[in-house]
Amino acid sequence: MQDQQADLEWRDGDVPVSTRFDDPYFSLENGLDETRHVFLAGNGLPARFCDGFHIGELGFGTGLNFVVTLAAWRAAGVAGVLRFTSFEAYPMSVDEMARALGAFGLSDEMVAVWNGRGGRFDFGDAVLEVVTGDARATLPAWQGKADAWFLDGFSPAKNPELWDADLMQGVADHTAAHGTVATYTAAGFVRRGLEAAGFDVSRISGYGRKRHMTVGTLR
Repeated sequence: MQDQQADLEWRDGDVPVSTRFDDPYFSLENGLDETRHVFLAGNGLPARFCDGFHIGELGFGTGLNFVVTLAAWRAAGVAGVLRFTSFEAYPMSVDEMARALGAFGLSDEMVAVWNGRGGRFDFGDAVLEVVTGDARATLPAWQGKADAWFLDGFSPAKNPELWDADLMQGVADHTAAHGTVATYTAAGFVRRGLEAAGFDVSRISGYGRKRHMTVGTLR
């Protein structure tokens, strides 16, 4: 089956919003700070970085999380290679990604290699793989295990398929020993799904207007 493309519109200047899920791709306040608070700090990064550290992600979107993570990896001065695998059903076109990341002045390196379809991208100090298709099918087939997970699908209320219990079990099954997970949502069914899958889950302070978020460590 041919991969589907992102279906979006632009609001408030350069904020991409999915028309399929009626949800913005990143914080309307500050997408950079949200990524750092939710996904980096939520997973204890950059303190845990080491050669070969592997991040898994549900929802590649604009690529912002990867770009911010790569910058943090480089700033930490860790020798070796960062691995980052993201699962995305509706990849953005090159032009859409350029516009979204360009709002943060971050677009050049990512957009230079992006093809609008996914695949493997080698940055020298990092290897990115974007797996396209429905994560409910592609994640179980994946052979890897991540040290940390970024769960960044659209709102669970609008995109429940990316947060169901079976997929949370798939995340756990593809997590390294004592690996972690972080997400912006504090939805009860997401927390329960992660707990049932084998994570010790906590609700902590969220970013901006989101009062709470969820983090977990694999038991």
